[in-house]
Amino acid sequence: MKIPFSYSWKSLLARKATSALTAAGMALVVYVFATVLMLSEGLKQTLVATGSDDNVVLIRQGAETEVQSTIEREQAAIIESAPEIAYAPNGTKFASKEVMVLMTLPKRGSDKPSNVTIRGLSEKGLELRPQVRLLEGRMFRPGSSEIVAGRKIAENFKGAGIGETLRFGLRDWAVVGVTDAGNTAFSSEIWGDAEQLMQAFRRTAYSAVVAKLADVSLLERFKVRIESDPRMKVEAKRETDFYAEQSEMLANFLKILGMTLSVIFSLGAIIGAVITMYGAVASRTREIGTLRALGFRRVGILSAFLFESLLLGLIGGLVGVALASTMQFLTVSTLNWQTFSELAFTFTLTPAIAFQSLAFSLFMGLVGGLLPAFRAARMDLIEALRAV
Repeated sequence: MKIPFSYSWKSLLARKATSALTAAGMALVVYVFATVLMLSEGLKQTLVATGSDDNVVLIRQGAETEVQSTIEREQAAIIESAPEIAYAPNGTKFASKEVMVLMTLPKRGSDKPSNVTIRGLSEKGLELRPQVRLLEGRMFRPGSSEIVAGRKIAENFKGAGIGETLRFGLRDWAVVGVTDAGNTAFSSEIWGDAEQLMQAFRRTAYSAVVAKLADVSLLERFKVRIESDPRMKVEAKRETDFYAEQSEMLANFLKILGMTLSVIFSLGAIIGAVITMYGAVASRTREIGTLRALGFRRVGILSAFLFESLLLGLIGGLVGVALASTMQFLTVSTLNWQTFSELAFTFTLTPAIAFQSLAFSLFMGLVGGLLPAFRAARMDLIEALRAV
């Protein structure tokens, strides 16, 4: 005979306090596990969503970021003339010659300084980023000392709000607009006219060229043309791949850190489950003997106690995932290890993360209940019935 599953559920309800404490311990571990995965996923999605599949980024060979790269004006002109680059309706090429610099700005409310990315771009650069929309004010005028700030920069840094003034590059820059690029890295940048920024920072070369291909299938042909040209010494990458590579180092670090903490905390949760289940076995010795006397087999008793432990893990997992889901309403800032500038992003909960978290919780329940379940199944019938 098989023991009905309702027996395990009713056994948990009979020990509400110990069951709740064990499930709570597992929930906290799952909460840490899920939030770290959400942090890593949020970072990845923020950077990957920044790019477009039909855009290509060109930087100097050996450079990992736009900040480290230099592309001479002659090289930029050669890139712009490539036949694979799409034409705009007015007959010009869809290519933006851009410059990127880092500036230290004080934060609102604390005066704590942090690096901010300032990107100089052309009119075509705005058209190549359709995901960026104007939230307040207007776009900067070409040839002027005007800038627009990403929403997260305007909210968090002094002087970056609309109507305010920032001073860098030995001149004052008027903030005439605030842009919103959703959960992408562009929301953490300041934009201005490329030529004006190059003059202000005494630059003679661009940092990168961003271009739109006439067709996404032309990428390999374009790469061969550009990278084999001895005059160039540049490399071309699909924009989504370029930003995905920038997220890899920090995302992997967060995952390793999170897994380490989760393993350490899970040991405590497993020990708690073991103690709880051993206590359940000890307090139900005569009950186990009665089940054996009624004809229930050892494997049925083993399954009942294992299912009881798995129920504890499932409850803890569901509570932990529910708690972790509330983190999606928070926005956090961290240092982009590739560009050393501040990057704001949100926790992101995906079905895969929820599944992994529940699986981890069930694993803790299984390991925690295994030894007590074996003890219950191997208990001698006569000794169990004689227990007081």
